[in-house]
Amino acid sequence: MKIAVLAVQGAFAEHRRKLEALGAECVELRKRTDLQEAFDGLVLPGGESTVQGKLLKELGMFDDLKMRIADGLPVLATCAGLILLAEQISNDEHTYFGTLPVTVKRNAYGRQLGSFRAESTFKGIGKIPMTFIRAPYIERVGAGAEVLAEMDGKIVAVRYGRQLGLSFHPELEADNQVHELFLELCRADCSDDRRTTLKNA
Repeated sequence: MKIAVLAVQGAFAEHRRKLEALGAECVELRKRTDLQEAFDGLVLPGGESTVQGKLLKELGMFDDLKMRIADGLPVLATCAGLILLAEQISNDEHTYFGTLPVTVKRNAYGRQLGSFRAESTFKGIGKIPMTFIRAPYIERVGAGAEVLAEMDGKIVAVRYGRQLGLSFHPELEADNQVHELFLELCRADCSDDRRTTLKNA
């Protein structure tokens, strides 16, 4: 099984190391031609969502990834990745892929000094550690989206179809359960006609 990790900016290396330790093969997406690789899932890492969104468009990857996500490609999106997926951002006029029916608030827990680590229950897994770094949280969940975790009454993880959107950074923890859940989602969806390849790149 091969997982694509968006590698234009942010904490992509940590995701790659964790996924490879769990037995997945990874490919880093840095330019349009990287999308010629076949892959079974996509990771959108934390970082700066405005920078990532801008680079995705400048590098010619935005429209193709959006199409594949909307078509059901399994996605794990953390922090900035959640913002990229969100249908609406309450404190920003920009939106990006817009495939996840939620409204998020950017930097909802404050800037860098507002970063923290805690534990909370993740649906289907149990209590896990969660690291929040300039994190967003989810203010509204639309039809079809399932709440997976909350922190202090705020929604911090959701699932919509094959999309997992998280406010926190599971790639920074020793606990592997979120990535294992994502890989299970990819395995369940893995078939020859679902493997994604950019045509005529």
